[in-house]
Amino acid sequence: MRFVLCPRFYISILLFSIFSCFSQSTKETETPNIVIIMADDIGFSDIGCYGGEIETPNIDFLANGGMRFSTFYNMAKCNPTRSSLLTGLYNGGNGAVHLAHLTKQAGYTNIMSGKEHFDSWVPDYCKAEYVFDKSFQFWATTEYFLPPSGAFERPFYLNGSELAANEIEHTRSPMYKTDFITDYALKWLEDTFENQNPFFLYLPYHAAHYPLQARPEDIAKYRGTYRKGWDTLRQERFKRMQRMKILPENAKLSPAQGNLNTSRGPLIPSYTDYYPWESLSEAQQDSLDLEMAVYAGIIDRMDQNIGRVLDKLRQSGKLENTLILFLVDNGACPFYTNKIKDVQPGPSNSYWSLRSTWANLSNTPFRQYKQAGHEGGSRTPFIAYWQNKINPGTISAQPGHVVDIAPTLLEILQTQYPDSIDGHASLKLHGRSLLPIFKGEQREQPDYFISGLDKFRMFRKGDYKIVRLNGGSWELYNLKEDPTELNNLAVTFPEKLGQLKKDYHDLEPQMK
Repeated sequence: MRFVLCPRFYISILLFSIFSCFSQSTKETETPNIVIIMADDIGFSDIGCYGGEIETPNIDFLANGGMRFSTFYNMAKCNPTRSSLLTGLYNGGNGAVHLAHLTKQAGYTNIMSGKEHFDSWVPDYCKAEYVFDKSFQFWATTEYFLPPSGAFERPFYLNGSELAANEIEHTRSPMYKTDFITDYALKWLEDTFENQNPFFLYLPYHAAHYPLQARPEDIAKYRGTYRKGWDTLRQERFKRMQRMKILPENAKLSPAQGNLNTSRGPLIPSYTDYYPWESLSEAQQDSLDLEMAVYAGIIDRMDQNIGRVLDKLRQSGKLENTLILFLVDNGACPFYTNKIKDVQPGPSNSYWSLRSTWANLSNTPFRQYKQAGHEGGSRTPFIAYWQNKINPGTISAQPGHVVDIAPTLLEILQTQYPDSIDGHASLKLHGRSLLPIFKGEQREQPDYFISGLDKFRMFRKGDYKIVRLNGGSWELYNLKEDPTELNNLAVTFPEKLGQLKKDYHDLEPQMK
Protein backbone atom coordinates (compact mmCIF):
# COMPACT_ATOMS: atom_id res chain seq x y z
CA MET A 1 0.00 0.00 0.00
CA ARG A 2 1.31 3.45 -0.89
CA PHE A 3 0.89 6.36 1.55
CA VAL A 4 0.57 9.91 0.27
CA LEU A 5 1.53 12.62 2.76
CA CYS A 6 -0.60 15.74 2.63
CA PRO A 7 0.91 19.24 2.57
CA ARG A 8 -0.31 19.89 6.13
CA PHE A 9 2.02 17.16 7.35
CA TYR A 10 5.07 18.86 5.84
CA ILE A 11 3.96 22.20 7.23
CA SER A 12 3.64 20.64 10.70
CA ILE A 13 7.13 19.15 10.45
CA LEU A 14 8.56 22.50 9.34
CA LEU A 15 6.88 24.40 12.16
CA PHE A 16 8.02 21.82 14.72
CA SER A 17 11.60 22.11 13.48
CA ILE A 18 11.52 25.90 13.62
CA PHE A 19 10.02 25.84 17.13
CA SER A 20 12.58 23.30 18.33
CA CYS A 21 15.50 25.31 16.98
CA PHE A 22 14.08 28.48 18.53
CA SER A 23 13.58 26.78 21.89
CA GLN A 24 17.11 25.36 21.83
CA SER A 25 18.56 28.74 20.87
CA THR A 26 16.60 30.46 23.62
CA LYS A 27 17.78 27.89 26.16
CA GLU A 28 21.40 28.29 25.11
CA THR A 29 21.32 32.10 25.41
CA GLU A 30 19.25 32.23 28.59
CA THR A 31 21.27 33.80 31.39
CA PRO A 32 21.53 31.59 34.48
CA ASN A 33 20.46 32.26 38.01
CA ILE A 34 23.57 32.82 40.13
CA VAL A 35 24.31 31.59 43.66
CA ILE A 36 27.58 32.40 45.44
CA ILE A 37 28.12 30.56 48.73
CA MET A 38 31.03 31.64 50.89
CA ALA A 39 32.23 29.83 54.00
CA ASP A 40 34.42 31.42 56.68
CA ASP A 41 37.76 30.31 58.13
CA ILE A 42 37.63 26.78 56.69
CA GLY A 43 40.84 25.06 55.62
CA PHE A 44 41.63 23.72 52.15
CA SER A 45 41.13 20.06 53.13
CA ASP A 46 38.20 20.27 55.60
CA ILE A 47 35.30 19.50 53.26
CA GLY A 48 34.78 15.97 51.98
CA CYS A 49 35.44 16.55 48.28
CA TYR A 50 38.83 18.09 49.13
CA GLY A 51 39.95 15.23 51.37
CA GLY A 52 38.38 15.91 54.76
CA GLU A 53 36.60 13.46 57.05
CA ILE A 54 33.82 15.99 57.72
CA GLU A 55 30.64 14.89 55.96
CA THR A 56 29.61 17.46 53.36
CA PRO A 57 27.36 15.55 50.92
CA ASN A 58 25.73 18.68 49.49
CA ILE A 59 28.99 20.48 48.75
CA ASP A 60 30.28 17.16 47.40
CA PHE A 61 27.22 17.03 45.11
CA LEU A 62 28.30 20.35 43.59
CA ALA A 63 31.85 19.07 43.16
CA ASN A 64 30.81 15.76 41.61
CA GLY A 65 28.39 17.52 39.28
CA GLY A 66 30.74 20.37 38.47
CA MET A 67 34.35 21.51 38.62
CA ARG A 68 36.80 21.71 41.50
CA PHE A 69 39.77 24.06 41.28
CA SER A 70 42.97 22.79 42.86
CA THR A 71 44.56 26.26 42.86
CA PHE A 72 42.27 29.17 43.65
CA TYR A 73 43.18 32.20 45.75
CA ASN A 74 41.34 34.41 48.21
CA MET A 75 42.79 37.44 50.02
CA ALA A 76 43.64 35.42 53.18
CA LYS A 77 41.28 37.26 55.52
CA CYS A 78 37.54 37.91 55.86
CA ASN A 79 37.22 41.58 54.92
CA PRO A 80 39.76 41.85 52.06
CA THR A 81 38.40 38.68 50.45
CA ARG A 82 34.82 39.94 50.53
CA SER A 83 35.93 43.34 49.27
CA SER A 84 37.82 41.82 46.32
CA LEU A 85 35.22 39.15 45.55
CA LEU A 86 32.31 41.58 45.32
CA THR A 87 34.14 44.31 43.35
CA GLY A 88 36.69 42.42 41.24
CA LEU A 89 39.44 44.67 42.66
CA TYR A 90 42.50 43.97 44.77
CA ASN A 91 42.00 47.46 46.17
CA GLY A 92 39.93 50.40 45.05
CA GLY A 93 37.64 53.12 46.33
CA ASN A 94 35.00 55.29 44.71
CA GLY A 95 34.27 53.80 41.30
CA ALA A 96 34.18 50.22 42.58
CA VAL A 97 31.26 48.29 41.06
CA HIS A 98 29.54 45.62 43.17
CA LEU A 99 28.61 42.30 41.56
CA ALA A 100 24.99 43.07 42.37
CA HIS A 101 25.24 46.28 40.32
CA LEU A 102 26.03 44.07 37.33
CA THR A 103 23.23 41.59 37.96
CA LYS A 104 20.73 44.39 38.66
CA GLN A 105 21.69 46.00 35.36
CA ALA A 106 20.96 42.63 33.68
CA GLY A 107 17.46 42.44 35.19
CA TYR A 108 18.16 40.15 38.15
CA THR A 109 16.56 40.17 41.58
CA ASN A 110 19.38 40.44 44.14
CA ILE A 111 19.27 38.64 47.49
CA MET A 112 21.85 38.49 50.28
CA SER A 113 21.73 36.70 53.59
CA GLY A 114 24.81 36.40 55.78
CA LYS A 115 28.01 38.10 56.83
CA GLU A 116 29.06 41.50 55.52
CA HIS A 117 32.59 42.67 56.26
CA PHE A 118 34.48 45.12 54.06
CA ASP A 119 37.79 46.95 53.98
CA SER A 120 37.56 50.71 54.47
CA TRP A 121 38.17 51.36 50.75
CA VAL A 122 34.82 49.84 49.73
CA PRO A 123 32.34 52.71 49.12
CA ASP A 124 29.13 52.94 51.12
CA TYR A 125 27.06 52.54 47.96
CA CYS A 126 28.39 48.94 47.74
CA LYS A 127 26.88 47.96 51.08
CA ALA A 128 24.09 45.42 51.17
CA GLU A 129 21.14 47.73 51.73
CA TYR A 130 22.03 49.70 48.57
CA VAL A 131 22.68 46.85 46.11
CA PHE A 132 20.40 44.00 47.18
CA ASP A 133 16.62 44.00 46.83
CA LYS A 134 16.42 41.96 50.02
CA SER A 135 19.20 41.65 52.57
CA PHE A 136 19.76 40.18 56.00
CA GLN A 137 23.26 40.79 57.27
CA PHE A 138 25.57 41.26 60.23
CA TRP A 139 28.97 42.85 60.43
CA ALA A 140 31.91 40.52 61.13
CA THR A 141 31.80 38.23 64.16
CA THR A 142 28.66 37.42 66.10
CA GLU A 143 27.67 34.36 68.10
CA TYR A 144 25.85 31.40 66.56
CA PHE A 145 23.10 30.90 69.12
CA LEU A 146 20.51 33.55 69.88
CA PRO A 147 19.78 35.20 72.16
CA PRO A 148 23.50 35.91 72.58
CA SER A 149 25.42 35.35 75.80
CA GLY A 150 26.87 38.84 75.55
CA ALA A 151 30.51 37.80 75.17
CA PHE A 152 30.75 39.39 71.75
CA GLU A 153 27.54 40.83 70.41
CA ARG A 154 26.92 42.83 67.23
CA PRO A 155 23.60 43.84 65.68
CA PHE A 156 21.78 42.23 62.76
CA TYR A 157 20.21 44.20 59.92
CA LEU A 158 17.19 43.56 57.71
CA ASN A 159 17.23 45.66 54.53
CA GLY A 160 19.46 48.18 56.32
CA SER A 161 17.41 48.50 59.52
CA GLU A 162 18.71 47.11 62.80
CA LEU A 163 16.93 43.99 63.98
CA ALA A 164 16.69 42.73 67.56
CA ALA A 165 17.37 39.05 68.18
CA ASN A 166 13.73 38.36 69.04
CA GLU A 167 12.65 39.92 65.72
CA ILE A 168 14.67 37.54 63.55
CA GLU A 169 12.50 35.10 61.64
CA HIS A 170 13.42 31.47 62.20
CA THR A 171 12.00 28.01 61.68
CA ARG A 172 13.71 26.21 64.55
CA SER A 173 14.53 26.90 68.18
CA PRO A 174 16.93 27.46 69.77
CA MET A 175 17.89 29.94 67.07
CA TYR A 176 21.13 29.09 65.29
CA LYS A 177 22.71 31.55 62.89
CA THR A 178 23.46 29.18 59.99
CA ASP A 179 19.84 28.02 60.03
CA PHE A 180 18.17 31.43 60.09
CA ILE A 181 20.55 32.85 57.47
CA THR A 182 19.19 30.12 55.22
CA ASP A 183 15.58 30.74 56.33
CA TYR A 184 15.72 34.28 54.94
CA ALA A 185 17.38 33.13 51.71
CA LEU A 186 14.72 30.47 51.10
CA LYS A 187 11.87 32.88 51.84
CA TRP A 188 13.17 35.41 49.32
CA LEU A 189 13.97 32.77 46.72
CA GLU A 190 10.32 31.75 46.84
CA ASP A 191 9.36 35.34 46.10
CA THR A 192 11.65 35.48 43.06
CA PHE A 193 10.12 32.28 41.68
CA GLU A 194 6.78 34.06 41.60
CA ASN A 195 8.02 37.13 39.70
CA GLN A 196 9.97 34.97 37.21
CA ASN A 197 13.06 37.20 37.25
CA PRO A 198 16.48 35.56 37.21
CA PHE A 199 18.07 35.89 40.65
CA PHE A 200 21.45 36.45 42.22
CA LEU A 201 21.74 34.95 45.71
CA TYR A 202 24.81 35.83 47.76
CA LEU A 203 25.00 33.49 50.76
CA PRO A 204 28.06 34.30 52.92
CA TYR A 205 27.82 31.99 55.93
CA HIS A 206 29.71 32.67 59.14
CA ALA A 207 30.68 28.99 59.50
CA ALA A 208 33.18 27.94 60.76
CA HIS A 209 34.54 31.19 62.22
CA TYR A 210 34.87 31.28 65.99
CA PRO A 211 33.20 31.03 68.48
CA LEU A 212 32.99 27.24 68.43
CA GLN A 213 29.25 26.80 69.00
CA ALA A 214 27.21 24.00 67.41
CA ARG A 215 23.98 22.10 67.89
CA PRO A 216 24.46 19.11 70.24
CA GLU A 217 23.46 16.53 67.62
CA ASP A 218 26.03 17.91 65.18
CA ILE A 219 28.77 17.72 67.82
CA ALA A 220 27.80 14.17 68.82
CA LYS A 221 28.16 13.02 65.22
CA TYR A 222 31.91 13.73 65.34
CA ARG A 223 32.71 12.99 68.98
CA GLY A 224 35.61 10.54 69.02
CA THR A 225 36.55 11.12 65.37
CA TYR A 226 39.51 13.26 66.37
CA ARG A 227 40.94 11.00 69.06
CA LYS A 228 43.36 9.84 66.35
CA GLY A 229 45.04 13.22 66.65
CA TRP A 230 46.27 15.80 64.19
CA ASP A 231 49.38 13.82 63.15
CA THR A 232 47.49 10.74 61.95
CA LEU A 233 44.61 12.74 60.48
CA ARG A 234 46.97 14.95 58.43
CA GLN A 235 48.48 11.82 56.89
CA GLU A 236 45.04 10.37 56.16
CA ARG A 237 43.79 13.56 54.55
CA PHE A 238 46.92 13.87 52.44
CA LYS A 239 46.52 10.34 51.11
CA ARG A 240 42.86 10.94 50.24
CA MET A 241 43.77 14.15 48.45
CA GLN A 242 46.37 12.28 46.42
CA ARG A 243 43.81 9.62 45.46
CA MET A 244 41.32 12.33 44.49
CA LYS A 245 44.02 14.00 42.37
CA ILE A 246 43.17 17.31 43.98
CA LEU A 247 46.93 17.76 44.44
CA PRO A 248 49.69 17.50 41.83
CA GLU A 249 51.64 14.24 41.95
CA ASN A 250 54.81 15.98 43.17
CA ALA A 251 53.08 17.63 46.17
CA LYS A 252 54.57 16.77 49.57
CA LEU A 253 52.99 17.05 52.99
CA SER A 254 54.46 20.05 54.81
CA PRO A 255 55.93 19.44 58.29
CA ALA A 256 53.55 19.77 61.22
CA GLN A 257 53.66 23.24 62.77
CA GLY A 258 52.17 25.42 65.47
CA ASN A 259 51.30 29.10 65.35
CA LEU A 260 52.77 31.44 62.73
CA ASN A 261 53.46 34.19 65.25
CA THR A 262 53.21 33.39 68.96
CA SER A 263 53.44 37.04 69.98
CA ARG A 264 50.08 37.89 68.38
CA GLY A 265 46.94 38.45 70.38
CA PRO A 266 45.57 36.56 73.40
CA LEU A 267 47.53 33.40 72.71
CA ILE A 268 48.30 30.74 75.28
CA PRO A 269 51.64 29.09 74.35
CA SER A 270 50.58 25.60 75.43
CA TYR A 271 47.70 25.86 72.95
CA THR A 272 49.59 27.40 70.04
CA ASP A 273 52.85 25.44 69.95
CA TYR A 274 53.00 22.13 68.13
CA TYR A 275 52.98 18.95 70.22
CA PRO A 276 53.07 15.36 68.95
CA TRP A 277 49.62 13.95 69.69
CA GLU A 278 50.99 10.97 71.58
CA SER A 279 52.70 13.27 74.08
CA LEU A 280 49.32 14.45 75.40
CA SER A 281 47.37 12.85 78.24
CA GLU A 282 44.05 11.08 77.60
CA ALA A 283 42.19 13.95 79.26
CA GLN A 284 43.91 16.46 76.98
CA GLN A 285 43.18 14.34 73.93
CA ASP A 286 39.52 14.06 74.89
CA SER A 287 39.22 17.84 75.34
CA LEU A 288 40.92 18.43 72.00
CA ASP A 289 38.66 15.88 70.32
CA LEU A 290 35.66 17.86 71.56
CA GLU A 291 37.11 21.11 70.22
CA MET A 292 37.51 19.73 66.70
CA ALA A 293 34.17 17.88 66.86
CA VAL A 294 32.43 21.23 67.46
CA TYR A 295 34.29 22.74 64.51
CA ALA A 296 33.25 19.80 62.32
CA GLY A 297 29.67 20.14 63.55
CA ILE A 298 29.58 23.79 62.47
CA ILE A 299 30.69 22.81 58.95
CA ASP A 300 28.23 19.88 58.86
CA ARG A 301 25.38 22.24 59.78
CA MET A 302 26.40 24.62 57.00
CA ASP A 303 26.36 21.74 54.51
CA GLN A 304 22.89 20.71 55.71
CA ASN A 305 21.67 24.24 55.00
CA ILE A 306 23.30 24.28 51.57
CA GLY A 307 21.25 21.12 51.02
CA ARG A 308 18.10 23.07 51.89
CA VAL A 309 18.96 25.62 49.18
CA LEU A 310 19.65 22.88 46.63
CA ASP A 311 16.36 21.18 47.48
CA LYS A 312 14.50 24.47 46.94
CA LEU A 313 16.14 24.90 43.54
CA ARG A 314 15.35 21.30 42.56
CA GLN A 315 11.73 21.51 43.62
CA SER A 316 11.23 24.73 41.69
CA GLY A 317 12.93 23.41 38.55
CA LYS A 318 15.60 26.14 38.82
CA LEU A 319 18.67 24.01 39.54
CA GLU A 320 19.34 23.14 35.90
CA ASN A 321 19.86 26.77 34.95
CA THR A 322 21.68 27.99 38.04
CA LEU A 323 25.40 28.68 38.29
CA ILE A 324 26.53 27.86 41.84
CA LEU A 325 29.94 28.88 43.15
CA PHE A 326 31.30 27.71 46.51
CA LEU A 327 34.46 29.04 48.16
CA VAL A 328 36.02 30.09 51.48
CA ASP A 329 37.35 33.51 52.50
CA ASN A 330 40.68 32.30 53.91
CA GLY A 331 42.46 29.31 55.41
CA ALA A 332 41.81 28.02 58.92
CA CYS A 333 42.46 30.40 61.82
CA PRO A 334 45.25 29.57 64.33
CA PHE A 335 44.60 32.32 66.87
CA TYR A 336 43.35 30.45 69.91
CA THR A 337 41.34 32.37 72.47
CA ASN A 338 38.76 31.52 75.13
CA LYS A 339 36.81 34.50 76.45
CA ILE A 340 34.63 32.51 78.83
CA LYS A 341 36.69 30.39 81.20
CA ASP A 342 35.68 26.98 82.54
CA VAL A 343 33.15 26.37 79.74
CA GLN A 344 33.91 23.71 77.14
CA PRO A 345 33.34 24.58 73.45
CA GLY A 346 29.92 23.93 71.95
CA PRO A 347 27.05 25.56 73.87
CA SER A 348 25.75 29.13 73.59
CA ASN A 349 27.67 30.27 76.66
CA SER A 350 31.06 29.14 75.32
CA TYR A 351 33.54 31.25 73.39
CA TRP A 352 36.43 29.15 72.11
CA SER A 353 38.35 29.33 68.85
CA LEU A 354 40.36 26.66 67.07
CA ARG A 355 44.03 26.35 67.92
CA SER A 356 46.93 26.26 65.46
CA THR A 357 47.54 22.49 65.58
CA TRP A 358 43.96 21.79 64.43
CA ALA A 359 44.18 24.66 61.93
CA ASN A 360 47.31 22.98 60.58
CA LEU A 361 45.20 19.86 59.97
CA SER A 362 42.52 21.95 58.27
CA ASN A 363 45.06 23.46 55.87
CA THR A 364 46.58 20.09 54.88
CA PRO A 365 48.99 19.84 53.04
CA PHE A 366 50.01 23.50 53.11
CA ARG A 367 51.97 25.75 55.44
CA GLN A 368 50.63 28.64 57.51
CA TYR A 369 47.15 29.98 58.14
CA LYS A 370 44.60 32.77 57.82
CA GLN A 371 46.18 36.17 57.07
CA ALA A 372 49.30 34.61 55.55
CA GLY A 373 50.06 34.66 51.83
CA HIS A 374 51.47 31.15 52.07
CA GLU A 375 49.14 28.61 50.49
CA GLY A 376 47.64 27.59 53.84
CA GLY A 377 46.23 31.07 54.27
CA SER A 378 45.50 32.11 50.69
CA ARG A 379 44.27 29.01 48.85
CA THR A 380 40.55 28.20 48.96
CA PRO A 381 38.47 25.26 47.81
CA PHE A 382 36.56 26.59 44.80
CA ILE A 383 33.70 24.71 43.15
CA ALA A 384 31.71 25.76 40.08
CA TYR A 385 28.47 23.92 39.30
CA TRP A 386 26.42 24.61 36.18
CA GLN A 387 24.44 21.80 34.61
CA ASN A 388 25.05 21.17 30.90
CA LYS A 389 27.74 23.89 30.86
CA ILE A 390 30.46 22.50 33.12
CA ASN A 391 31.52 18.89 32.69
CA PRO A 392 30.74 17.00 35.91
CA GLY A 393 33.51 15.65 38.12
CA THR A 394 36.29 17.71 36.57
CA ILE A 395 39.31 19.14 38.39
CA SER A 396 41.12 22.16 37.00
CA ALA A 397 44.72 22.94 37.88
CA GLN A 398 44.53 26.36 36.21
CA PRO A 399 44.97 29.01 38.92
CA GLY A 400 42.26 31.55 39.63
CA HIS A 401 41.43 34.26 42.15
CA VAL A 402 38.35 35.85 43.70
CA VAL A 403 38.93 38.97 41.56
CA ASP A 404 38.19 36.76 38.53
CA ILE A 405 34.56 36.25 39.56
CA ALA A 406 33.37 39.75 38.55
CA PRO A 407 34.67 39.52 34.95
CA THR A 408 33.28 35.96 34.79
CA LEU A 409 29.78 37.15 35.66
CA LEU A 410 30.13 40.10 33.33
CA GLU A 411 30.80 37.72 30.43
CA ILE A 412 28.00 35.33 31.44
CA LEU A 413 25.49 38.16 31.84
CA GLN A 414 26.44 39.52 28.41
CA THR A 415 26.15 43.04 29.74
CA GLN A 416 28.46 46.03 29.59
CA TYR A 417 30.59 47.11 32.51
CA PRO A 418 29.25 50.55 33.49
CA ASP A 419 31.34 53.62 32.65
CA SER A 420 30.38 55.27 35.92
CA ILE A 421 28.80 54.42 39.25
CA ASP A 422 27.32 56.78 41.85
CA GLY A 423 28.87 59.77 40.08
CA HIS A 424 32.36 58.24 39.84
CA ALA A 425 34.23 56.81 36.87
CA SER A 426 34.20 53.03 37.23
CA LEU A 427 37.46 51.38 38.24
CA LYS A 428 38.90 48.83 35.83
CA LEU A 429 38.50 45.21 36.94
CA HIS A 430 41.70 43.47 38.01
CA GLY A 431 40.75 39.87 37.18
CA ARG A 432 40.04 37.84 34.07
CA SER A 433 37.00 35.69 33.21
CA LEU A 434 36.95 32.06 34.32
CA LEU A 435 34.40 31.12 31.67
CA PRO A 436 36.98 29.49 29.34
CA ILE A 437 38.00 27.20 32.21
CA PHE A 438 34.34 26.36 32.90
CA LYS A 439 34.09 25.36 29.23
CA GLY A 440 37.10 23.04 29.55
CA GLU A 441 39.41 25.39 27.67
CA GLN A 442 42.77 26.90 28.53
CA ARG A 443 42.42 30.53 29.49
CA GLU A 444 45.10 33.18 29.25
CA GLN A 445 46.40 33.36 32.80
CA PRO A 446 46.31 36.76 34.53
CA ASP A 447 49.66 38.53 34.78
CA TYR A 448 49.76 38.14 38.55
CA PHE A 449 47.89 37.10 41.69
CA ILE A 450 48.04 38.88 45.06
CA SER A 451 46.96 37.67 48.50
CA GLY A 452 47.80 37.91 52.19
CA LEU A 453 47.78 40.96 54.45
CA ASP A 454 50.44 43.60 53.84
CA LYS A 455 53.09 42.16 56.19
CA PHE A 456 52.12 38.66 55.09
CA ARG A 457 51.78 39.48 51.38
CA MET A 458 52.21 37.07 48.50
CA PHE A 459 52.71 37.97 44.84
CA ARG A 460 52.54 35.23 42.21
CA LYS A 461 53.55 35.57 38.59
CA GLY A 462 53.50 32.43 36.46
CA ASP A 463 54.88 29.50 38.46
CA TYR A 464 56.92 31.69 40.81
CA LYS A 465 55.76 33.34 43.98
CA ILE A 466 57.26 35.64 46.59
CA VAL A 467 55.82 35.77 50.10
CA ARG A 468 56.82 37.15 53.49
CA LEU A 469 55.89 36.54 57.10
CA ASN A 470 55.18 39.46 59.43
CA GLY A 471 57.20 41.94 57.37
CA GLY A 472 60.25 39.66 57.22
CA SER A 473 62.45 38.82 54.26
CA TRP A 474 60.79 37.80 51.01
CA GLU A 475 60.79 34.08 50.28
CA LEU A 476 60.71 32.65 46.75
CA TYR A 477 58.98 29.45 45.62
CA ASN A 478 58.41 27.64 42.35
CA LEU A 479 54.89 26.32 42.86
CA LYS A 480 55.01 24.01 39.85
CA GLU A 481 57.97 22.12 41.31
CA ASP A 482 57.19 22.75 44.99
CA PRO A 483 53.41 23.13 45.53
CA THR A 484 53.61 23.17 49.33
CA GLU A 485 56.43 25.73 49.61
CA LEU A 486 59.11 23.62 51.23
CA ASN A 487 62.14 24.90 49.30
CA ASN A 488 62.84 28.63 49.62
CA LEU A 489 64.75 29.68 46.46
CA ALA A 490 65.49 33.25 47.55
CA VAL A 491 69.23 32.64 47.88
CA THR A 492 69.43 30.26 44.90
CA PHE A 493 67.74 32.62 42.41
CA PRO A 494 68.36 36.21 43.60
CA GLU A 495 67.64 37.67 40.13
CA LYS A 496 64.19 36.03 39.98
CA LEU A 497 63.51 37.21 43.53
CA GLY A 498 64.57 40.76 42.64
CA GLN A 499 62.42 40.85 39.52
CA LEU A 500 59.30 39.69 41.35
CA LYS A 501 59.92 42.17 44.17
CA LYS A 502 60.20 44.97 41.59
CA ASP A 503 57.03 43.80 39.82
CA TYR A 504 55.16 43.80 43.11
CA HIS A 505 56.51 47.14 44.31
CA ASP A 506 55.41 48.70 41.01
CA LEU A 507 51.85 47.60 41.92
CA GLU A 508 52.14 48.26 45.65
CA PRO A 509 50.66 51.80 45.59
CA GLN A 510 47.31 50.40 44.41
CA MET A 511 47.32 47.98 47.36
CA LYS A 512 47.53 50.74 49.97
